[in-house]
Amino acid sequence: AESCTTFADLFDPIIEDYHGGFKKTDKHPPKNWGDVNTFGNLDPTGEYVISTRVRCGRSMEGYPFNPCLTEEQYKEMEQKVSSTLSGLEGELKGTFYPLTGMTKEVQQKLIDDHFLFKEGDRFLQAANACRFWPSGRGIFHNDTKTFLVWCN
Repeated sequence: AESCTTFADLFDPIIEDYHGGFKKTDKHPPKNWGDVNTFGNLDPTGEYVISTRVRCGRSMEGYPFNPCLTEEQYKEMEQKVSSTLSGLEGELKGTFYPLTGMTKEVQQKLIDDHFLFKEGDRFLQAANACRFWPSGRGIFHNDTKTFLVWCN
């Protein structure tokens, strides 16, 4: 984020101290997962692993962080995300569900599937991230419900 460069004189010493010596000039080591072809099935009998999740978050270039977004920016971002996701094919092909206008039945199904958070999350409210709710927000999942994207 731009704030990291704007306030580098403040942030860099804090980051270095927190990471025990990671200086501004240091680089993350290259990833090395080993030979992925030798990675075995951790639960070949299916007794222990029920599901897994990989979660990441991204900000879109040209937009402020969530608490500073205008309603129009929320809507612009939702349009960009939904139009991009609607172009996915193959195993990622799916449906985008805008929160605006979503029926209570669809909303409850997504909550029951553990894909959608309930309204009024106190942590989102404390971060001022519920402004203009539900405008500009939505959720996408592929047809097999193994790939999920939250928007805003």
